[in-house]
This record gives sequence, C-alpha cells and structure tokens, in this order.
Amino acid sequence: MIKFYRKTATIKAEQFDGTKQSADQLGLFKYRGGWYLETLEGSMLVSNGYWIATGVNGEHWAIADDVFKQTYAELPVIPRVWVDTIERFKANHYRLDEIFTEWDWNYDEQELIARAWLDGYVVEEEHD
Repeated sequence: MIKFYRKTATIKAEQFDGTKQSADQLGLFKYRGGWYLETLEGSMLVSNGYWIATGVNGEHWAIADDVFKQTYAELPVIPRVWVDTIERFKANHYRLDEIFTEWDWNYDEQELIARAWLDGYVVEEEHD
C-alpha cells in the first residue's frame, strides 16, 4: 500500500544570483566556466537562480528554483509575545485551538499562529 509523506525538517536556503560575490558567499567554486557546489554525492553544477540548501546536519545541496518553490515554504516571522504564548501553551500541554479562545486573534493572525505552531517560526527582530 502506498503511503504519503511530508518533509518535516527545517532547512536554511539562499538563492544563487549568478555573481561571483554570491558564489563566494555560498561556497561555490568555478570549473570549466560553470559554478559548482560540493555535496555529499559529489560536485553539482549550479545555475543562476538555484537555491543552495543547508540541512540539519550541515550538508548542502542545490535545488532548481521551480522545484524549490513547489517544495518549501518560508517560515512565518512572528513577534516575541506570540512566541512566548505558543511556547507556554505547548509546555502546559494545551491544544492548538485553546490558544484562540485565550487571546482575541483576527483571522490572519489565527492562520499565522497555526502555521507557526505546526511548522516552526522565526522570531521577529525587535526595533528600538
């Protein structure tokens, strides 16, 4: 029986813009006129627009832009107060729906909180 799976690991990724500066920043090297990335499987040709991903163990691989956009979604950026609330609710074994009865959230905030709860998040930088 076929089973369906989703990716659960969070990765870091940066898009290659074809410049030497971007190549240097991403650890690419030039060979026979093309840019290459050293991966666990060997050297991989990287084209302009490809994404360089870094996995949970520090490994790198390149992903074509169209494949990247179909496969990955950027983590939501949320304020520290929301992070504290999510972490407090999770630590006290509350269900996700209980966070919405405790606070007065609008629809867009509810969707963002749910995504952050399930997929992870990035903490918004505080501005002085």
